[in-house]
Amino acid sequence: MTEYFDLYSADRKSLGRKIQRGAPIPRGEYHIVVQIMTINNKGEILLTQRVPEKTSGGRWECSGGCAVSGETSRTAAVRELFEETGIRTTPDEIELEWSLTTDSMLRDFYIVNKNIPLEKIHLQSAEVCAAKWVSLQRLEEMVQSGQTTKTVAKWLENRHSNISAAVNRIKQAAL
Repeated sequence: MTEYFDLYSADRKSLGRKIQRGAPIPRGEYHIVVQIMTINNKGEILLTQRVPEKTSGGRWECSGGCAVSGETSRTAAVRELFEETGIRTTPDEIELEWSLTTDSMLRDFYIVNKNIPLEKIHLQSAEVCAAKWVSLQRLEEMVQSGQTTKTVAKWLENRHSNISAAVNRIKQAAL
């Protein structure tokens, strides 16, 4: 099935056009890409492992992907989390952590609190092949040893204090 992305200006105004996945995006135009970090009540972060056939195959990441035509950033994050893990959430449950504009992408990074045992996670076999919950310290070690995608490494590098605060806030709320 062919996917299309809506195109936006750098200030996130819709350009009223879409482009087919894989087609070159004109300079100065952007599409939305989302990442969603799932944190449980223990303060652990859910990571999924990319299938070997994908770019960055074998590396660990948080759920994410591109918003398809007609989706908002939030609805894309909700869909991606469900598609890749089977975890259900709503746009109101996810928190926008930060946004970043790169090359042809408007990247949005979300956090959500969900408590799902690993055995209840349903992996999208075309995208991911394993899942695990890790502490923030373990995630830091994985980044240092090159086990994660560049996106996760950048997220941790640029927003470590925000992630740490979210982990602590979720753990405290669970007490």
